[in-house]
Amino acid sequence: MALLNQTNEAYYLGPDGVWDSGDENYGDYQFVSLKDMVNNFMIAYVGEDKIISKIKRTDVAFHAQRAIQEFSFDTLPSQKAYEIEVPPALYMILPQDYVNYVKLSWTDQQGIERIIYPTRNTSNPEAIAQDNDFEYTFDNDGNIVQADQSETLKRFNANYYQPNPNSNDLNNLTQGDLFNLYRYGRRYGLEPEQAQSNGVFYIDQLKGIMHFSSNLVNKILTLKYISDGLGTEEEMRVHKFAEEAVYKYITHAILGTRANTPEYQVARFKKEMVAAKRNAKLRMSNLKISELAQVMRNQSKWIKH
Repeated sequence: MALLNQTNEAYYLGPDGVWDSGDENYGDYQFVSLKDMVNNFMIAYVGEDKIISKIKRTDVAFHAQRAIQEFSFDTLPSQKAYEIEVPPALYMILPQDYVNYVKLSWTDQQGIERIIYPTRNTSNPEAIAQDNDFEYTFDNDGNIVQADQSETLKRFNANYYQPNPNSNDLNNLTQGDLFNLYRYGRRYGLEPEQAQSNGVFYIDQLKGIMHFSSNLVNKILTLKYISDGLGTEEEMRVHKFAEEAVYKYITHAILGTRANTPEYQVARFKKEMVAAKRNAKLRMSNLKISELAQVMRNQSKWIKH
């Protein structure tokens, strides 16, 4: 039975019959849904005289979701992107399905993304409220009262990274001037992590908030991040290049957690899983010889001195 079950008109116009109205599933043929993968696995791997004699569908679905989750971090194309305008408060709430960031940048007037790097020189600690005698204050329940915002964060937002290029007085430099000055190195050379002028950021993991330096206010910011592929029903699908690797992952996970399974059988499917995942990575890398050759032509240029 053929896999295409709709006409060209239905594909390009979508259910509402209107061109590019947002309800179409363009490029959907390259993916396999979680439901189809579970069905295919039950047919091909489960049954009499097969690798797995009997297994519940719920167990297969669990291991399939774990496979999507693991593959999303380094194999499957699970990268997402958010664009916001940085508010005067200089923070951004992490996306709901955020796992880790890939790249953070702001967009200039030409639409070029300027990469922003993290800083290790500041943080947002919990600020404990103190009285005039510097003693801790407590509420009616005996808990320590904490301020809404730490003094460290206030000073970071107010002063950090505001270079004054017209200032030549080394005895009256602001914090931003010092930061800009140290980019040029001096005695021990410059620090590469600070040798840029695009701004900095850091993530408050406990509160799920990303803070930015003051020169990024009102900038158009782009956050590229990875999720685990399980956020919504539409996300729980796998590219066909990695479909076989998912089946091998499920097989190894089931055999590895089942009692009385011969160790040689577990080791065999572990090797097959690793090989299938490696093949999936190579396929998903999407390297094109012609494009690679075009880039490498830059290496043959003669540089005149």
